[in-house]
Amino acid sequence: MSHDPAPSSARPLRAGSDPRDEAPQYVLPLVVRIERGAPPARTDALETAARAVLVLLADERAHGDGEWAEAVRNWEDARIRKVVRRARGAEWRRAEALPGITLTGKSAEVRVFPPIPLDGWPKDLAKLQVSGTELDDPEPPAAADPAQPVLWLNPDLEMSAGKAMAQAGHGAQLAWWALSDTERTTWREAGFPLAVRTATPTAWPRLTTAGLPLVRDAGYTEIAPGSCTVAADHPALRPAGV
Repeated sequence: MSHDPAPSSARPLRAGSDPRDEAPQYVLPLVVRIERGAPPARTDALETAARAVLVLLADERAHGDGEWAEAVRNWEDARIRKVVRRARGAEWRRAEALPGITLTGKSAEVRVFPPIPLDGWPKDLAKLQVSGTELDDPEPPAAADPAQPVLWLNPDLEMSAGKAMAQAGHGAQLAWWALSDTERTTWREAGFPLAVRTATPTAWPRLTTAGLPLVRDAGYTEIAPGSCTVAADHPALRPAGV
């Protein structure tokens, strides 16, 4: 994705290499609860995942000498990866027993965990499936409130719900990084209101050329490398006329 931060420490690099690739690779795990008879609505799952990422980034344990701070720094020094898995029943209860934060939306429950090494998944998370997160909206989502942040999805890309949840989380993170400390505090104290919507084909080109934070996917799954997936339209970052 775009707008990755520069590494916080210097490392010897091969000619032409990216410092993010030289760093140990970490991933941010998210688990969405999908019970057989009561799956969440797709849009609510996307929005709950995005808020979960923001809540973790704002958590005091992710900063300074907090217990998650080193893992978050290692994650941000490398490629910013997020993986969404699904759980139900006993799987969900085991996931909830691990250190993390659960966010509840209107119909969705998403638990976010501190970053882990790419090859160091806890066994209770490693067992969970990545596929199978196909979700639907029972009815079309209402129009987004223009006074609130909106994470606009690329209308030309087909993504599974799990992939779209990760992309929405990326977009929320880019918006968070772009804000001032005062703007972050205001957003956090309001409970991180946001919407996730698919842009119209006519609006998408305007959104991607307006100077908003953009997510460009690394292409590990589902879509081509470099694909622009999300435009993060926060009112504090919104140029005039957007």
